[in-house]
Amino acid sequence: MLNPKISEFQKKIYETLQKVPKGKVTTYATLAKAVGCGSCQAVGGALKRNPFAPEVPCHRVVKSDLSLGGFFGETSGPQIDKKKQLLICEGVRFDQQGRVLKDCLWNAEY
Repeated sequence: MLNPKISEFQKKIYETLQKVPKGKVTTYATLAKAVGCGSCQAVGGALKRNPFAPEVPCHRVVKSDLSLGGFFGETSGPQIDKKKQLLICEGVRFDQQGRVLKDCLWNAEY
């Protein structure tokens, strides 16, 4: 992952995120903790600028309440619909409120 336009922080986020397998999701908070960052918003900002999608699967990151959160800087509309469709295609399942089912949450140690 060599690109002089990304920061070391972004590189850590992207490399860590690549460990989340298809059919699973992680949260912004879990990803932040894994890279030693105290800010979920900073993680979201790095994912918003992800130049390596879909190889770096930013669509596999959701909010702690297992709602979808954002995707490419949007929190509603077509981008969120696209995020949900990507996850469904990978085998992620949702409840009636549109939240990811807990058994799709990846709890592996980073």
